[in-house]
Amino acid sequence: MEPAIVLSITIAAFFVAITGVSIYTAFGPPSKELGDPFEDHED
Repeated sequence: MEPAIVLSITIAAFFVAITGVSIYTAFGPPSKELGDPFEDHED
């Protein structure tokens, strides 16, 4: 394969993995531990 194709696939896979981890952290079970800074500092 061309080196440019391999690099493109690697970069695309990296961004898909980061997006998946971010969505899992934001909406999955770990989201229970996240705090809302706006709720913490309401007046």
